[in-house]
Amino acid sequence: MPAEGPPRALETRARVFLRLPAEADEPEFLALVAASRELHNGWIHPPASAQEFRAWLTRTERGKTVSLLVCDVAAGAIAGVFNLVEISPRLRTAFLNYYAHAAFAGRGLMTEGMGLLLGHAFCSLGLAAVGASIQPGNAASLALVRRAGFQLEKAPPRYLRLAGVWRGHPTWSISSARWRELEDPDRA
Repeated sequence: MPAEGPPRALETRARVFLRLPAEADEPEFLALVAASRELHNGWIHPPASAQEFRAWLTRTERGKTVSLLVCDVAAGAIAGVFNLVEISPRLRTAFLNYYAHAAFAGRGLMTEGMGLLLGHAFCSLGLAAVGASIQPGNAASLALVRRAGFQLEKAPPRYLRLAGVWRGHPTWSISSARWRELEDPDRA
């Protein structure tokens, strides 16, 4: 087996880059998840064991999801994760879930990464739209999609069961056309 070189950046901005996850990321990833339990509690359940990490990596390698690590340019450390799931080649749509690791939360790295993620989704993957279902009360996630230009869609009243209670789960979306307009208003 050839030696792995440094991780290859798929997209880069001033403070972050996106790259695919790899087996070698397991120790760093799991340590960050463990240190972020309080931040993620009740909002998302990232892979927290070696078995869960490998299953997540396998889903990514098989193309069932597109998972990208948001990495801090200065340190090369994993700052967060974006997962495009429920990808529909026919409709050219996907749903997005994401999370920052606690050591990097509140620094704007996920906002910068979201711009890269949307560029990758719309330009490299050819998607027409991306949606994100945000749990009510998750202010940080709501702020992130708003900053990126996502728009609120109608929330199904009994979309998801959380803590034993059926709840509405507002969905936010952004189309390729809207993203392009926001990226370059003169082109619109």
